[in-house]
Amino acid sequence: MSVEAKLREEICRIGASLYQRGYTVGSAGNISARLDDGWLITPTDACLGFLDPAAISKVDAGGNWVSGDKPSKTLVLHRAVYDNNPEMHAVVHTHSTHLVSLTINGVWKEEDVLPPITPYYVMKVGHIPLIKYARPGAPEVAEQVAKIATKVRGVLLERLGPVVWESSVSKAAFALEELEETAKLWHLAGARATGLEEPALQDLRDTFKARW
Repeated sequence: MSVEAKLREEICRIGASLYQRGYTVGSAGNISARLDDGWLITPTDACLGFLDPAAISKVDAGGNWVSGDKPSKTLVLHRAVYDNNPEMHAVVHTHSTHLVSLTINGVWKEEDVLPPITPYYVMKVGHIPLIKYARPGAPEVAEQVAKIATKVRGVLLERLGPVVWESSVSKAAFALEELEETAKLWHLAGARATGLEEPALQDLRDTFKARW
Protein backbone atom coordinates (compact mmCIF):
# COMPACT_ATOMS: atom_id res chain seq x y z
CA MET A 1 0.00 0.00 0.00
CA SER A 2 1.37 3.45 -0.93
CA VAL A 3 2.05 6.18 1.62
CA GLU A 4 -0.91 8.14 0.28
CA ALA A 5 -3.24 5.16 0.53
CA LYS A 6 -2.15 4.54 4.14
CA LEU A 7 -2.77 8.19 5.01
CA ARG A 8 -6.24 8.04 3.47
CA GLU A 9 -7.03 5.00 5.61
CA GLU A 10 -5.62 6.67 8.75
CA ILE A 11 -7.71 9.80 8.19
CA CYS A 12 -10.85 7.67 7.87
CA ARG A 13 -10.00 5.56 10.93
CA ILE A 14 -9.26 8.57 13.15
CA GLY A 15 -12.28 10.46 11.84
CA ALA A 16 -14.58 7.55 12.67
CA SER A 17 -13.06 7.20 16.15
CA LEU A 18 -13.51 10.88 16.96
CA TYR A 19 -17.08 10.86 15.65
CA GLN A 20 -18.11 7.70 17.47
CA ARG A 21 -16.87 9.10 20.78
CA GLY A 22 -18.58 12.45 20.37
CA TYR A 23 -15.61 14.69 19.71
CA THR A 24 -17.46 16.01 16.69
CA VAL A 25 -21.00 15.75 15.33
CA GLY A 26 -22.78 16.00 11.99
CA SER A 27 -20.52 17.36 9.28
CA ALA A 28 -18.38 19.46 11.64
CA GLY A 29 -14.60 19.12 11.80
CA ASN A 30 -11.84 18.25 9.36
CA ILE A 31 -8.55 16.36 9.13
CA SER A 32 -5.56 16.78 6.83
CA ALA A 33 -2.22 15.06 6.24
CA ARG A 34 0.92 16.23 4.45
CA LEU A 35 2.18 14.52 1.28
CA ASP A 36 5.45 15.05 -0.60
CA ASP A 37 3.53 16.82 -3.38
CA GLY A 38 0.80 18.54 -1.36
CA TRP A 39 -1.64 17.20 1.20
CA LEU A 40 -4.89 15.34 1.76
CA ILE A 41 -7.86 16.99 3.49
CA THR A 42 -11.39 15.86 4.28
CA PRO A 43 -14.05 17.23 1.92
CA THR A 44 -16.26 20.18 2.75
CA ASP A 45 -19.36 19.25 4.79
CA ALA A 46 -18.18 15.64 5.13
CA CYS A 47 -19.05 13.67 8.27
CA LEU A 48 -15.87 12.43 9.93
CA GLY A 49 -17.70 9.29 11.00
CA PHE A 50 -18.40 8.11 7.45
CA LEU A 51 -15.42 9.12 5.32
CA ASP A 52 -14.62 7.40 2.02
CA PRO A 53 -10.84 7.08 1.44
CA ALA A 54 -11.27 7.63 -2.30
CA ALA A 55 -13.34 10.81 -1.80
CA ILE A 56 -10.81 12.57 0.43
CA SER A 57 -9.59 15.71 -1.31
CA LYS A 58 -6.05 16.04 -2.60
CA VAL A 59 -4.46 19.44 -3.15
CA ASP A 60 -1.05 20.30 -4.53
CA ALA A 61 1.69 22.25 -2.74
CA GLY A 62 0.10 25.50 -3.90
CA GLY A 63 -3.25 24.59 -2.34
CA ASN A 64 -4.94 23.83 -5.65
CA TRP A 65 -7.61 21.13 -5.69
CA VAL A 66 -6.28 18.11 -7.62
CA SER A 67 -8.69 15.24 -7.01
CA GLY A 68 -11.39 13.83 -4.77
CA ASP A 69 -14.38 15.78 -3.48
CA LYS A 70 -14.25 19.54 -2.90
CA PRO A 71 -11.82 20.28 -0.04
CA SER A 72 -12.86 21.66 3.35
CA LYS A 73 -13.44 25.41 3.66
CA THR A 74 -10.64 25.46 6.26
CA LEU A 75 -8.05 24.60 3.62
CA VAL A 76 -6.27 27.95 4.06
CA LEU A 77 -5.96 27.37 7.81
CA HIS A 78 -4.38 23.93 7.32
CA ARG A 79 -2.01 25.34 4.72
CA ALA A 80 -0.88 28.03 7.19
CA VAL A 81 0.40 25.26 9.46
CA TYR A 82 2.13 23.26 6.72
CA ASP A 83 3.73 26.28 5.06
CA ASN A 84 5.15 27.55 8.34
CA ASN A 85 6.06 24.38 10.23
CA PRO A 86 7.74 21.72 8.07
CA GLU A 87 7.89 19.28 11.01
CA MET A 88 4.11 19.02 11.17
CA HIS A 89 2.42 16.38 9.01
CA ALA A 90 -1.18 16.46 10.18
CA VAL A 91 -3.90 18.85 11.38
CA VAL A 92 -7.12 17.86 13.18
CA HIS A 93 -10.02 20.23 13.87
CA THR A 94 -13.18 19.34 15.79
CA HIS A 95 -16.04 21.18 17.47
CA SER A 96 -15.52 19.35 20.79
CA THR A 97 -18.21 20.23 23.31
CA HIS A 98 -16.22 21.18 26.40
CA LEU A 99 -13.72 23.27 24.44
CA VAL A 100 -16.40 25.19 22.55
CA SER A 101 -18.21 25.72 25.85
CA LEU A 102 -14.97 27.04 27.34
CA THR A 103 -14.80 29.77 24.70
CA ILE A 104 -18.37 30.83 25.52
CA ASN A 105 -18.07 30.75 29.31
CA GLY A 106 -14.57 32.17 29.47
CA VAL A 107 -11.07 30.71 29.05
CA TRP A 108 -8.39 30.76 31.74
CA LYS A 109 -6.22 33.21 29.78
CA GLU A 110 -6.26 34.23 26.12
CA GLU A 111 -2.66 33.03 25.71
CA ASP A 112 -3.40 29.81 27.67
CA VAL A 113 -7.01 28.67 27.46
CA LEU A 114 -6.53 26.14 30.28
CA PRO A 115 -4.23 26.02 33.30
CA PRO A 116 -1.63 23.22 33.60
CA ILE A 117 -3.83 21.05 35.82
CA THR A 118 -2.42 17.65 34.79
CA PRO A 119 1.09 16.52 33.82
CA TYR A 120 -0.13 14.95 30.59
CA TYR A 121 -1.74 18.17 29.49
CA VAL A 122 1.59 19.92 30.01
CA MET A 123 3.56 17.15 28.26
CA LYS A 124 1.26 16.27 25.38
CA VAL A 125 -0.43 19.59 24.62
CA GLY A 126 1.23 22.63 26.15
CA HIS A 127 0.23 26.25 25.59
CA ILE A 128 -2.97 26.69 23.56
CA PRO A 129 -3.98 30.29 22.76
CA LEU A 130 -7.47 31.53 21.96
CA ILE A 131 -8.21 32.85 18.47
CA LYS A 132 -11.05 35.39 18.56
CA TYR A 133 -14.16 34.55 16.58
CA ALA A 134 -14.19 34.80 12.81
CA ARG A 135 -16.44 32.93 10.38
CA PRO A 136 -15.39 29.40 9.37
CA GLY A 137 -12.66 29.59 6.74
CA ALA A 138 -11.86 33.26 7.41
CA PRO A 139 -8.38 34.11 6.05
CA GLU A 140 -7.49 36.24 9.08
CA VAL A 141 -7.53 33.13 11.25
CA ALA A 142 -4.98 31.45 8.98
CA GLU A 143 -2.82 34.58 9.15
CA GLN A 144 -2.79 34.43 12.95
CA VAL A 145 -1.99 30.71 12.96
CA ALA A 146 0.86 31.20 10.48
CA LYS A 147 2.64 33.44 12.99
CA ILE A 148 2.58 30.87 15.81
CA ALA A 149 2.64 27.54 13.95
CA THR A 150 6.10 26.65 15.33
CA LYS A 151 5.47 27.94 18.86
CA VAL A 152 2.42 25.90 19.88
CA ARG A 153 0.76 22.56 19.05
CA GLY A 154 -2.62 24.10 18.38
CA VAL A 155 -5.15 26.85 18.94
CA LEU A 156 -8.71 27.13 20.19
CA LEU A 157 -11.06 28.94 17.83
CA GLU A 158 -13.73 30.91 19.68
CA ARG A 159 -17.14 29.18 19.21
CA LEU A 160 -15.63 26.73 16.71
CA GLY A 161 -13.31 24.44 18.66
CA PRO A 162 -9.71 23.21 18.66
CA VAL A 163 -7.25 22.96 15.79
CA VAL A 164 -4.25 20.76 16.66
CA TRP A 165 -1.19 19.87 14.59
CA GLU A 166 1.38 17.12 15.05
CA SER A 167 3.77 14.80 13.22
CA SER A 168 0.99 12.35 12.33
CA VAL A 169 -2.80 12.20 12.16
CA SER A 170 -2.95 9.86 15.15
CA LYS A 171 -0.69 12.04 17.30
CA ALA A 172 -2.70 15.15 16.43
CA ALA A 173 -5.89 13.35 17.45
CA PHE A 174 -4.33 12.14 20.70
CA ALA A 175 -3.27 15.67 21.61
CA LEU A 176 -6.73 16.99 20.76
CA GLU A 177 -8.31 14.34 22.97
CA GLU A 178 -6.03 15.33 25.87
CA LEU A 179 -6.99 18.96 25.32
CA GLU A 180 -10.72 18.18 25.36
CA GLU A 181 -10.37 15.96 28.44
CA THR A 182 -8.56 18.77 30.27
CA ALA A 183 -11.38 21.16 29.37
CA LYS A 184 -13.86 18.63 30.77
CA LEU A 185 -11.86 18.37 34.02
CA TRP A 186 -11.71 22.16 34.23
CA HIS A 187 -15.49 22.38 33.88
CA LEU A 188 -16.02 19.71 36.53
CA ALA A 189 -13.54 21.20 39.01
CA GLY A 190 -14.61 24.81 38.48
CA ALA A 191 -12.89 27.55 40.44
CA ARG A 192 -11.33 25.01 42.82
CA ALA A 193 -8.91 23.74 40.16
CA THR A 194 -5.34 24.99 40.40
CA GLY A 195 -2.45 24.43 38.05
CA LEU A 196 0.74 22.55 38.83
CA GLU A 197 3.23 24.70 40.69
CA GLU A 198 6.48 25.85 39.11
CA PRO A 199 8.76 23.16 40.62
CA ALA A 200 6.48 20.45 39.18
CA LEU A 201 6.40 22.18 35.79
CA GLN A 202 10.19 22.48 35.76
CA ASP A 203 10.49 18.78 36.56
CA LEU A 204 8.31 18.00 33.51
CA ARG A 205 10.48 20.28 31.36
CA ASP A 206 13.69 18.65 32.57
CA THR A 207 12.45 15.07 32.41
CA PHE A 208 10.19 15.04 29.36
CA LYS A 209 11.17 18.24 27.53
CA ALA A 210 7.66 19.58 28.10
CA ARG A 211 7.01 22.89 26.32
CA TRP A 212 5.54 24.95 29.14
